[in-house]
Amino acid sequence: MSLWRTLPNIEQLNAFQKNTIGEVLDIRFEAVDDDSLTASMVIDHRTHQPYGLLHGGASVVLAETVGSMASFLCIDSSKFYCVGLEINANHLRGLRSGRVTAVARPIHIGRTTHVWDIRLTSDEGKASCVSRLTMAVVPLGENPPAR
Repeated sequence: MSLWRTLPNIEQLNAFQKNTIGEVLDIRFEAVDDDSLTASMVIDHRTHQPYGLLHGGASVVLAETVGSMASFLCIDSSKFYCVGLEINANHLRGLRSGRVTAVARPIHIGRTTHVWDIRLTSDEGKASCVSRLTMAVVPLGENPPAR
């Protein structure tokens, strides 16, 4: 049984990237299965830090993008929206080129919060970053929670 309330459509998910940081960083949703969502991001001058390595902040942008979209797919968007509450990341390996791939899997899907485990890997399948994202599920019409 799938955890998704809204059946994911990769084309639609990628269309949501238009005019966002996801478009600037060439983040692409690539796959979905019953319990995970996968996206990738380019590693080039847009995502490098001064030493020519993938910037840790760019990895966090990818993690939050895939985790946020996963939360959106788990809610009734006519009644709720999701916002990030907390994200952490452990950077394990430096990457210089190619694409980095992120896979988001749920740790907790609750009524008011979602927690996601997000693993980033190189083109060769080597771990580069592990991240945990906590999302707030907020009723429409309420202000987002203070950070």
